[in-house]
This record gives sequence, structure tokens and C-alpha cells, in this order.
Amino acid sequence: MKTLIALAAIAATTFLLSHRPPVTAIIDGEKAEQKSFGKPDDVREFPKGKVELIKIGNATVGRATFLPGWKWSESVQPLSKTKSCEAPHYQYHVSGELMVKTDDGTVFHCKPGDVVLLPMGHDAWVVGTEPAVIVDFQGMLDYAKTK
Repeated sequence: MKTLIALAAIAATTFLLSHRPPVTAIIDGEKAEQKSFGKPDDVREFPKGKVELIKIGNATVGRATFLPGWKWSESVQPLSKTKSCEAPHYQYHVSGELMVKTDDGTVFHCKPGDVVLLPMGHDAWVVGTEPAVIVDFQGMLDYAKTK
């Protein structure tokens, strides 16, 4: 029985590790840094939303603000010219609510405090009357860039 439990734990760990986003390691010799979204390195605005980007170390972190009525397929799709959002996301939901529907039909209702991992291929929209604010640790580098 103990062997079966150990094998199940190893299988679960292997599965979880194989489905996490790649981790960008801190390079030896890098210095400590601190940056603020109060002074982002880049801001991209689009209908009913914006993304503020900070480059820190060898990573880019984005803070997205989506106003009520925002929907990816209406606000960002005309810029990206793709069927659905092709950016994978690893994000923390700060405020507001967002619905996400993946191309395979999976639906997520994201609320403040949620951490979400999204693969390429999805649409999203704000639910309710409060702006949705999200901090994204993967997937904002090329978000809302004109193609």
C-alpha cells in the first residue's frame, strides 16, 4: 500500500511539474532590483483597457486593467489579427471579475485572489461593473502589439 501511495505521489508531482510554465532563473551575478507599476517601462492602450509592462531582471511582468464591457475578441483581436488570444498566461487576479473561455470550451470565472494558468487559445471578458486588474508573469511581452 505504501508503495502505491508513493508511486501516486511521484506521478502527481511529475504531472504538475510538467504542466507549469517555464521558470526564468535568476542569473548569477544579477543585482537586486525594485520597480513600480507607477513608472512602467511600456504602456499599451486598446479599447476599454491597457497593459503596463515592467522589465525586471530577464523577465517582463504586466499589469492589465480591463474596464467593464472589455472583451478580448472585440478590443485586442483587431490588433493581434488572430482567431483567439495566442499568449499563454500565468496570472494573479487583483480585482474585478473575468470570464475566460478556452478554444476547447473550458470556462473559468476568475475572481480576486485567483491564480490562473491559461494556455494559448482563449477569449476573455469582464463580468460586472468593476474593472478587472490582473498581474501577469508570463504572456504580456507581445500582448496587444499591432501585427
